Amino acid sequence: MKKKIVIVGGGSSGWMVAAYLNGAINRNGNKPKVEIELIESPDIPRISVGEATVLSIRHILSVVGISEIDFLKATDGSFKQSIKYVNWLRNDNSFYYHPFNRLNTGPIDTSVQQWLASDRSIPFVQTCSAQPDICELGLSPQMLGKWNMGAPFSYAYHMNAQKFADLLRDLSVKRGVKHTLANVTQVNLKDNGHIQSVDLDIESSVTGDLFVDCTGFKAKLIDEALNVGWEDCSQWLLCDRAIAMHIPYETYYPGMVRPYTTATALSNGWVWDIPMQNQRSIGYVHSSAFIDSEQAERELRNYQGGDIDKLESRTIFFKVGRRHQVWKGNCIAVGLSGGFIEPLESTGLYLSDLGAVMLAQHFPQDESQMKAMAFRYNRIHSNKFYEILDFINMHYCLTQRTDTEFWRTVQQEEHITDRLLAKFDFWKKKPPSPLDFEDQAFLGLAQSNQASHLTGGDIRPSVDTAGIWDKSNYQYILYSMEFEKRYGALPLENAPKTSRSPLILQRLALAKERLPSHEQWLQQKLGMQQYVKIAVPNGWV
Repeated sequence: MKKKIVIVGGGSSGWMVAAYLNGAINRNGNKPKVEIELIESPDIPRISVGEATVLSIRHILSVVGISEIDFLKATDGSFKQSIKYVNWLRNDNSFYYHPFNRLNTGPIDTSVQQWLASDRSIPFVQTCSAQPDICELGLSPQMLGKWNMGAPFSYAYHMNAQKFADLLRDLSVKRGVKHTLANVTQVNLKDNGHIQSVDLDIESSVTGDLFVDCTGFKAKLIDEALNVGWEDCSQWLLCDRAIAMHIPYETYYPGMVRPYTTATALSNGWVWDIPMQNQRSIGYVHSSAFIDSEQAERELRNYQGGDIDKLESRTIFFKVGRRHQVWKGNCIAVGLSGGFIEPLESTGLYLSDLGAVMLAQHFPQDESQMKAMAFRYNRIHSNKFYEILDFINMHYCLTQRTDTEFWRTVQQEEHITDRLLAKFDFWKKKPPSPLDFEDQAFLGLAQSNQASHLTGGDIRPSVDTAGIWDKSNYQYILYSMEFEKRYGALPLENAPKTSRSPLILQRLALAKERLPSHEQWLQQKLGMQQYVKIAVPNGWV
């Protein structure tokens, strides 16, 4: 008899799990080994949001069997080559890039040491990559014709998350996933605490072997039924809400589609700016302890500028943290039900993506395997969560801004994780390198159970395995935010001029010659509409 997976909740998380498991286990319906049913409430409003992704999204699309062109057309998607951080170091319109590509010059990377020994007249990131310049030029990472520029550029995507969910839903249902529109009214448990079934408001009950909770912050299965605790991480990330808006190109086209995500620091948080084919999605992530909703909305509208009073906004409330266990018994929490970290590094969908991939790799063949699979799943998930938490925390605590109480507060040591403080102390002595991510044993960091308060969870110290960001990513952020000056490493008076590799300059010259603008590629390859330039947003740099 086939095993049955019951997914409660739709949206991007639910349908990503359904589509990926159907692709990985059932070979997209061609060799069905398990039954998959997704139960989705017809009463929860469907909210269209812009979403930026990381490189792992391309694995999801490959397994599900969606071509890049089909994906971009269906989701109003565009390319994302980097994140541009504006006003994070100081409130002076300065910026830096966190790109996907990096030049590897040899078996031993001495790029940081060379840059530190120079006069630092060129930003560190630009000595490692041509991608920041390509982003500033507004170029596509793809050519219109056959690629002839050597190694391809790495990139992710921007997209309409609701349309992505719709695409995954349609493909999944076509390939055998059962879609049930109903509300869960009761969760029924077995004697061993596992979920037996869920009752629906359409006078039916659905049984299953595995239940996946994709019900968002409501967490109807993992919390309401199984009472798994929540670890609050708001001490490290202070923002707790966002005000979001869509800026349609028909009336507010800025003259280009940026091939990157923009994260602009404002008075009490930051604004995401995600370009798609027909609109931009902007949202002000902020802390309600430092600014009220009315002031935050005014600041967001000022970021855009112009006559935008008629454009609607909505407020999103969130909590930063994670479940003590994301897999308990036969229930796995994926997406917001399992945890949330603000999307400063475009990880909004990543934890859902990760949850689906890990479940396919840890799928239990029978109930006797459940405990072992859950143990590893929880361990890997917690490591990834803390890796993201620390990396986002780093952006805040390295700021030099003192213009508001918010920015003065996020720099205080009590708002920096112990793991990150230990890394900082070590990296004052040497730049980040690959072996720094073998474990979390740094001199001065207590190796006792750092999460002993977690009920039933893995209480061992977490390990940053560099599974998402490696030494290159840490170097980009650290040396863009003048980390070296914190331990007195100022440029020498007679230091040589900073130089860029001829390979980077050659790559950049070819890009200027052969790459189309981002909007040109979207128009010619996807049929994006041509818009008339109206005005550039006030907050753009």
